[in-house]
Amino acid sequence: MNMNLEPYEAHIKVLQEEIAALQSQKEKNEREITMHLGGSMKNALLTMAGIETGAETRKSLMEIKAQLMTEIEELEEDLVRQTKMNGIALISCSVKTLEKSSSKLVQQYRLAGHCSSLNYQVEFVLSDVQVDAMSERMITDLNIIMEATEFKDFSTFVSRVEDNGDLLLFFRTIRRFSDMCEDRRRTFQHFQEKYPDVISLPGGCRSEVMLIQVPKLPGCSLTISWALEVTDVGEVIPKIDLVTKMPEKALQMDTRKVMDNAPESFQSLLKILGVEASIEALVQSVLLNM
Repeated sequence: MNMNLEPYEAHIKVLQEEIAALQSQKEKNEREITMHLGGSMKNALLTMAGIETGAETRKSLMEIKAQLMTEIEELEEDLVRQTKMNGIALISCSVKTLEKSSSKLVQQYRLAGHCSSLNYQVEFVLSDVQVDAMSERMITDLNIIMEATEFKDFSTFVSRVEDNGDLLLFFRTIRRFSDMCEDRRRTFQHFQEKYPDVISLPGGCRSEVMLIQVPKLPGCSLTISWALEVTDVGEVIPKIDLVTKMPEKALQMDTRKVMDNAPESFQSLLKILGVEASIEALVQSVLLNM
């Protein structure tokens, strides 16, 4: 028995097309719902974070930026004030985390700056350990680099600080030391400019030696040595001495032992008059014999 299947096949094809169209519409609806929910969720999260969308978002971001800029300016002003107060300027600072856990934080610091004319670089490792709700901090691997190598006494002090890891002592002492270096520099430069014919600074105005020469007496000179001794506890002690130099023939003519007694007499002047007045008196005595 032969049956005509063409009407059924046509009907099946129509049904298949309708099913495909419905499937396509379903997928489209799902995408729209997802996008709508995603946007709504994002807006909800932003709102919970205290940030609105659109124009309000831009306004909030501008306010946050302005607040951050204000805080940065205040920090910079505070840094300038601190620098003026303690004389120590920090030029750069970098931090690298070496170890981090719930109870221990180990970081490596690199600092660079200057105190008056003294430049410094400091490297150290700071360990912060939590023990029984208490925080213990320890500095290790301290390394201090000073560009001014001519300050031998301070270099020795720095070596001791590195061994002890006492970074605070270093910063306290460098201020006192740099202030005294600056006092010495101003004093030496003042006399060299005032009496250029008799005073010279062989090592420059930052060195610890000032030379007074007597043109009328070749080979005769007076040397002022102004050293700065730094103790283990960071105390800076000035040591000012007068050293005389005279040819043998001139010493034989100095029957009153003026040159031999000059260093001791100069120490007495220092105690009575102070540094600048004592140097002035010494130079004037040389000028009287020119």
